[in-house]
Amino acid sequence: MLPWKRALRPLAALCLAAAATVVPAATAEAAADPSRGGWNDYSCKPSTAHPRPVVLVHGTLANSVDNWLGLGPYLVNRGYCVFALDYGQLPGVPLFNGLGPIDKSAEQLDDFVDKVLAATGAAEADLVGHSQGGMMPRYYLKFLGGAAEVNALVGIAPSSHGTTLGGLAQLLDLFPGAADLLSTATPALAEQVAGSAFMTKLNAGGDTVPGVKYTVIATKYDEVVTPYRTQFLNGPNVRNILLQDLCPVDLSEHAAIGLIDRIAFHEVANALDPAHATPTTCLSVVG
Repeated sequence: MLPWKRALRPLAALCLAAAATVVPAATAEAAADPSRGGWNDYSCKPSTAHPRPVVLVHGTLANSVDNWLGLGPYLVNRGYCVFALDYGQLPGVPLFNGLGPIDKSAEQLDDFVDKVLAATGAAEADLVGHSQGGMMPRYYLKFLGGAAEVNALVGIAPSSHGTTLGGLAQLLDLFPGAADLLSTATPALAEQVAGSAFMTKLNAGGDTVPGVKYTVIATKYDEVVTPYRTQFLNGPNVRNILLQDLCPVDLSEHAAIGLIDRIAFHEVANALDPAHATPTTCLSVVG
């Protein structure tokens, strides 16, 4: 491989995945240990108050542990049965997931939801995803029959309609062969560029499917999925939320909104249990 091609792959990955966690790497096995956060406990049975298990879907370059060290315990402590999967793995690339073809990742999600429903005895699950994890489940809902298994999808800074990366994606056109290399090396990155064939297919005919409730939580300081308003969905049963409308001084960007922002977490909890929702304000950071 030519030196410039070797350099392009990590550069392209870093561009789209500024959302990648800065939390120290942890092993995927940690998520299976209920003593380390409480999620992926397959003995958990949903309660009457929270009758649906919650499946957490990580973002690009993240995994089932590091993306959820904040939100996972937050939901477990509120009585939810919480599960998280790894998807989109590439051969020889440990821990950094969400890089493979998105349609194949959606198939992995389909299989995982089936496993969770079988273990918990629930008829439906709720999905919460960050970045690619807030967008990819829509392929499962739309093309793989997921609408029959899912009550709600909550997307935190989702790449709903792709991203221009603040215009950086347009630079691919200036380098002959760069787009092809990106697609071959890390398909999920190329597929999340606005206007890609994947994005065109995903959003053709409408953003939503009947029977599923959708919530999008975005921040105006997002530097990865740009412009940030492209994260919002159109259609029935959609609630689009801008974090700064709830707390004007919240400065969270793309990574922080999914990793540590308890104001965003409060809105996730509201979306999962709208009958008992409470107002989200700047004080929700201590809630």
